[in-house]
Amino acid sequence: MKELEWHRFYRGKIEVMVKCAIRSLDDFAVWYTPGVAQPCLKIAEDEDQAYEFTNKWNNVAIITDGSRVLGLGNIGALASLPVMEGKALLFKYLGGVDAFPLPIAEQDADKFIEIVKAITPAFGGINLEDIATPKCFYILERLREELDIPVWHDDQQGTATATLAGLINALKLVGKKIEDVKIAVIGVGAANVATIRLLEKFGADLKKMVVVDSKGILGLHREDLKSNPYKWEICQKTNAEGKTGGIAEALEGADVVIAASKPGPGVIKREWVAKMNDDAIVFALANPTPEIMPDEAKEAGAKIVGTGRSDFPNQINNSLIFPAVFRGVLTVRAKTITDEMTIEAAKTLARFAEERGLSEDHIIPTMTESEVFPEIATAVALKAIEQGVARIKMDEDEIREEVSEIIRTTQEKLKKLMELGFIPEPP
Repeated sequence: MKELEWHRFYRGKIEVMVKCAIRSLDDFAVWYTPGVAQPCLKIAEDEDQAYEFTNKWNNVAIITDGSRVLGLGNIGALASLPVMEGKALLFKYLGGVDAFPLPIAEQDADKFIEIVKAITPAFGGINLEDIATPKCFYILERLREELDIPVWHDDQQGTATATLAGLINALKLVGKKIEDVKIAVIGVGAANVATIRLLEKFGADLKKMVVVDSKGILGLHREDLKSNPYKWEICQKTNAEGKTGGIAEALEGADVVIAASKPGPGVIKREWVAKMNDDAIVFALANPTPEIMPDEAKEAGAKIVGTGRSDFPNQINNSLIFPAVFRGVLTVRAKTITDEMTIEAAKTLARFAEERGLSEDHIIPTMTESEVFPEIATAVALKAIEQGVARIKMDEDEIREEVSEIIRTTQEKLKKLMELGFIPEPP
C-alpha cells in the first residue's frame, strides 16, 4: 500500500527549517547568546513584542486528545500523529502557516484545557482536532473564553463554514432563500451542531429545521436529551411541526438535507429523497462513503448533491477554510475568531465559485483553485479589524499582498527543494 510506503519513506511529512541567515560563527552571537537576551528583555517588558521578535505571529498548535480520529474512533494521542502531521502540511502549503502537531495524552477535558493553556506562549493560534463529542464543545467554549489568541475546532467550525458556502450557492441555483427553506440535518456530531449554529446566525429559520440523531428526530418530545445541553438546545429551537420518527420522516417535504452521520451507502434511501421538495439539495458528507451515493440522490430527484469526497463534484471540504482563516487572523494578530469572521469566510468562498461560474456540479471551489486562499484570508483579516479583535491594522491591499506573498513563497520553496533533490520523489 502506497499510504504506508510513502509515510515510511519520508518518516513524517513536516520538519523545522532555519529561516534566518547564517554566514559565519559570528551570527550565532546574535541569534543565540549573548545577543538573544535583547529581544527577551523587550518581550518581558511588553508581551506583544513576541509577535515582532519571534515566530509566534505565524505559529499554530494542532492539538488533539485522539478521542475521535477520522472514522477510527478513540485510537489515542500517539496514533493520531499522522493525521496531525497531515493537517500541518495543509496549513503550511495552502496558508503559509507554521503549524505543529501536538497530540496530548490526556482525555479528561478540564486537565486537557489546562495543558493547552500552559503551552500557548509559543503560539499565535490553536487548532483543535479530532476530539469526541460532547466534550469538544466544552473545550472549545472554555478555551475561546480564556485565551487571547484564536482558538478553532476544525471539525466544528471548518466543516460548518464550508457547508454554509456550498449551501449559499446551491440555494442561488435553485432560486430559494435561506430563511424560507426546510432543512433536515442528519447526525448531531461536532460538524452538524456547529453547522446548525452557523446557519441560524446566517438567517436560517430553525423552526423549519428537523434534526435527527441515532434515536430519531429531535424535539420537545425527546425528554431523554434534557441532560445533554447541546442537544436539548436544538430540541427547543427546531422542529416546530413536532415531527417524530427518523430520517424518512425528516426528509419528507424538506428542501435541503445536510448529513454528517455514519458512512453509507443506504443511510439515506432513494425513496426518502424522492419525497423531498422539488429542486432538492442533498449534502451527504460522511466519509469514506456518503450516506447516499450522488447518482442515487440525483435519480431520486435531487437537483444538487455535495459530498465530502474529491472524486465527486461539489466536495464540501474544510481544507478550503482553515488554512486561509488562520492566515488571515495571524496576519493581523487577531485575539479570536468570531462567528462574523467565519461567515465572511463562507461568503467569500461562495463568491469565488460564483465568479467562476455556478452550475449543479460547481457550487464550491476545489483545493486546486489556489487563488481562493488569499481572498478568504484577506476577508477574514478585514472583518477582524472591523470588529476590533485585531492587534494591528492594515488596509485591504496590504493584507492581500502580504498573505499572497507568504503563500506563494512557501509553495515556491517546496517546489525548489523538490527540483534540487532535497525532497526526493516517493517510491
